[in-house]
Amino acid sequence: MVLEKLDFLVECITQDIIVYLVEDKNITKEEAMDIVYNSKTYELLCDLETHLYYESSAYVYELLKEELSN
Repeated sequence: MVLEKLDFLVECITQDIIVYLVEDKNITKEEAMDIVYNSKTYELLCDLETHLYYESSAYVYELLKEELSN
């Protein structure tokens, strides 16, 4: 049950940052999904030991933007 809730949090944040990317970069949803799902940020988000899923979607998006700028 707990893992289901954590998976739900990860999925909600992931959906939000995909929307942010589409809006900010003027790209398709498929392109944004490709960027997110292949990022180190997504890997960290899915790692339950990092507790990144407790952060806001905006915070995780800032991490992704930083990753993409490097």
